[in-house]
Amino acid sequence: MTDKTIKAGIVGATGYTGGELIRLLLMHPHVDIAVVTSRSEAGRHVTELFPNLRQRLDLAFTTPDTAQLAACDVIFFATPNGTAMTMAPQLLQEGARVVDLSADFRIKDSGVWSRWYGMAHACPELLAEAVYGLPEMNRRAIAAARLVANPGCYPTAVQLGFLPLVEEGLADTDSLIANTASGVSGAGRKAVTGLLFSELDENFKAYNVAGHRHQPEIVQGLQSVAQHAVRLTFVPHLVPMVRGIHATLYGRLRAPETDLQALYEQRFAEEPFVDVLPAGQHAETRTVTGGNHCRMAVFRPGGGDTVVVLSVIDNLIKGASGQAVQNMNIMFGFAETAGLEGIALMP
Repeated sequence: MTDKTIKAGIVGATGYTGGELIRLLLMHPHVDIAVVTSRSEAGRHVTELFPNLRQRLDLAFTTPDTAQLAACDVIFFATPNGTAMTMAPQLLQEGARVVDLSADFRIKDSGVWSRWYGMAHACPELLAEAVYGLPEMNRRAIAAARLVANPGCYPTAVQLGFLPLVEEGLADTDSLIANTASGVSGAGRKAVTGLLFSELDENFKAYNVAGHRHQPEIVQGLQSVAQHAVRLTFVPHLVPMVRGIHATLYGRLRAPETDLQALYEQRFAEEPFVDVLPAGQHAETRTVTGGNHCRMAVFRPGGGDTVVVLSVIDNLIKGASGQAVQNMNIMFGFAETAGLEGIALMP
């Protein structure tokens, strides 16, 4: 563990994840934010877009400059998909380390990535090197990584919830089901009719049921654990709240007599950001709002052979910016909880 101070650069910091990343890094004892970039907002003070940061940050957005960014120890990409892959190769060559919050390096197969994201991958040669940044699965590889692919929000909640079952071969991986719901901030900070208050309030709907781009990411992660093919039905929903992910996960047990509560408690006993609730309690999104925890509960309804796991996270924290800071902490030898000790907000 080290107490050195590092310089951080953030590329594309005008969205919700970028704003949360700045907020978390400002509370980090070992990080100085040196550069915050935005092509569209260059020249504007950061606090004009994020007034909650007033009196805490005296920086203006600048146009992305590779030389300026390369002087940082770590660069975070909080950019739309397709941006990080055009800049990361040169930054890595200059000796910087990169944490990408977009999807550019999450999927190992460039052909699969292109089919889901609608463009050719700019640097497929880096896909094999990129480490998938789910610490509860890949902590050792993250510590040695130059390039970390920060997981998506749905994939974080779903993979963590299924992880003990898949690791122990206790669930039929031909019939996993993830029924998930997200707050509207998961769609980003943009003006879209379907995301307007009057469209969302008093409404609950599924979307992308025929295929969501997070599905191959989830399947890839679970297959890496299972070491064989995994079939997953993944149904996302949009709910009228600002932030939060609730994943209700279903599996058919191969060994129904397993003590599932003990299995989950033992698997995550040493994980600083996974909290397995006592038997009978239900996970709620409000208990993780603003915090980096994944809280979960496990059930076997009616004592049958179906397992139901409830997994909740804040999509902007453990599902994005908080997990990015957690990954940075591991990469640079800081305490894994540094800058992330904040308690969730209630109500």
